[in-house]
Amino acid sequence: MTTEIILVFSILFVTIILFAFEIFTVDKIAMLIIASLALTGLVNPEEAISGFSNIATITVLSLMIIALALEDNGVIASLARLLKNLHILPLFLLLPVLMLITGGISAFINTTAVVIVFIKIISELSKRFNLSQAKLLLPISFAGILGGSCTLMGTSTNLIVNSIALDLGAERFSFFEFSFFGAIFLVIGMVVVTIASRWLPKDSKENLRDAYDLENYITTVVINNDSDLIDKKIEDTYLFTNSEISILKLTRNKQITNAPGRYITLKAKDKLVLMCDLENLTRLNEAKDLSVHKTKENTKKKESEEEDIKKQEDLGFVELLILPGSILVGKTLKQLRKQTFQNALPIAIKKRRNIRNTKERLVRRNIEQITLKPGDRLLVETPKDQIHRLDDIENVAVLMEHDVKPSVNTTKRALSFAILLVVVGLAASGVLSILISAITGVSLLLLTRCLDLNDVYHRINWQVIFLLAGMIPLGIAMNNTGADRWISDHLLDILSGQSNIIVIGLIFLITMLMSSVVSNNATAIIMTPIAIAVAVGLDLTMKPFILAVLFGANFSFFTPMGYQTNTLIYGMGFYKFKHFFIIGGTLSLILWILGTFMLSTLF
Repeated sequence: MTTEIILVFSILFVTIILFAFEIFTVDKIAMLIIASLALTGLVNPEEAISGFSNIATITVLSLMIIALALEDNGVIASLARLLKNLHILPLFLLLPVLMLITGGISAFINTTAVVIVFIKIISELSKRFNLSQAKLLLPISFAGILGGSCTLMGTSTNLIVNSIALDLGAERFSFFEFSFFGAIFLVIGMVVVTIASRWLPKDSKENLRDAYDLENYITTVVINNDSDLIDKKIEDTYLFTNSEISILKLTRNKQITNAPGRYITLKAKDKLVLMCDLENLTRLNEAKDLSVHKTKENTKKKESEEEDIKKQEDLGFVELLILPGSILVGKTLKQLRKQTFQNALPIAIKKRRNIRNTKERLVRRNIEQITLKPGDRLLVETPKDQIHRLDDIENVAVLMEHDVKPSVNTTKRALSFAILLVVVGLAASGVLSILISAITGVSLLLLTRCLDLNDVYHRINWQVIFLLAGMIPLGIAMNNTGADRWISDHLLDILSGQSNIIVIGLIFLITMLMSSVVSNNATAIIMTPIAIAVAVGLDLTMKPFILAVLFGANFSFFTPMGYQTNTLIYGMGFYKFKHFFIIGGTLSLILWILGTFMLSTLF
């Protein structure tokens, strides 16, 4: 093993750790990969940035833009609205029909975009027709993944595998090259998940008040110059003796003290962040010792909030799911409270679970530091007659206490759908490549004013684009240094003399296991060159090996971390890790065995 190969493996190992434990966001990890590869000389400068101009990256970006236009113009919602007529079906019939619709749409439209819209619709249906969200959300996520694996444009993973395989001398996949296999996998998935749905949890009966402990509010107060609290220790004040009031933070002369101790003496102009129940909140607002903190730029807003607090019967609590690309990502509660936020007051954050955080956390402390990420839930308080305004927040799903307000231009909806058909038709017929077809589709959307790029720029999930741009050079480095051949040579030593079905099954399994920890796109970039090298070494056709990577990277259902849609529904709090491990694991095992036998017929 050469020094260069050791360096590549070291970078790869660190990358997997960073992905698995979410130490940094994927875009930061991508930039670290590019810098590491360039600084160590494993790739030249042109290769280091080649991911930004790669065919797969630009195609994925174009398809993302098309998906946004389809969502904005109501195409996806119109297709999904068929669900409203299905609520009368019993669960054992509703689930497979629902999965079939989701999978069918996901074969031609970005899977994540489809599942996000279905999350919103199922949230509405659960309230109107008493359907269980917990019984439906995991199946639609699985169906979206399975449906996306039916066509070349269904998922970004398919495009990446095809692009890398082309660079390594394989034949180009046609649009419906593997649709037969994908359709069988979808049908099997529908059957397995429908049977296993009896072990899915039921919706928790707790409401928002119980879920977020809404008897407790957060407010910021300032000690007045003539306050009786001045020069008193915290333990000698009613702020301490009242068990319903908690002091979370004290700010004095720009010095912040979290959870201040009982012996701290209060001073004039001290700013306190308090948590208390509604009754005490009202008393604090009326107290002469304290005043609600105001600044020049938000005085009117604060006065409005005070009036709202005194009219609690006119307020509603709404839960928002933060989606990828949301303008709220990276914001703190403090930042949100300082800016106009559709007349809503952020109350609390529930962080989504991950490997480092296996239990759902309700976060109210350190509000200056806790930032929103995709999959988190944000609780806001807003006047009931203005709840509909929350729909205007881009890439946010309103989950509870929500009245849907559909308002789309029917002409633009028809045009957008027609353009989608043109894109699919051009790519499927082979008249144009999928890249040119997608770019043509974006151009048509712009010409027909069905799309505004200024609106799109801040809604694209740029983390995925940076992920591709960072991981593609890593694949190049593995090829430059011979790391992929080193791995394939050792695999060949192990697999020498084994039957083709065992060889293809092992590639499928390794890919599936890796995808459970690392993202499906990253897994595809790492495994595709290795699979092709094994095929060449065994003098076998490449196609089944490439498809093993393609399906294996997508079919990791037994953890919620491998695919973005699973991560989103996991963060909503209905499921535990065991639901993915048992139900998703069973599905993964069945698809692995079935896929191995099916792909072995291609030799």
